[in-house]
Amino acid sequence: QVQLVESGGGAVQAGGSLRLSCAASGRTFSSYAMGWFRQAPGKEREFVAAIRSGSSTYYLDSVKGRFIISRDNAKNTVYLQMNSLKPEDTAVYYCAGRVDSYYSILVKEDSYDRWGQGTQVTVSS
Repeated sequence: QVQLVESGGGAVQAGGSLRLSCAASGRTFSSYAMGWFRQAPGKEREFVAAIRSGSSTYYLDSVKGRFIISRDNAKNTVYLQMNSLKPEDTAVYYCAGRVDSYYSILVKEDSYDRWGQGTQVTVSS
């Protein structure tokens, strides 16, 4: 089974950047679609970005142009480069994965069956 471990969270001032990493165990990572979700205090978890096994990408409207999702199959790792961070980006960020499928709806959290433990991102004004 694929296990996911996030890293790279932290505290940053508004306008700054962070890069989150999600390392996956197992030998089937290249066949996985990967997503990033986040949950702010008192709010539901929301989709942030996703990347298919073929590297097509999808983004939450409010992060388009600021966040970039990418993957390195040789390292079994997916990244979320976050630029121009805003206080409203403050949340726990979760990595998620599933075997990719043409029919998988990657913006929905119940499409994923593998989840990391989460990493905190705090953006101060």
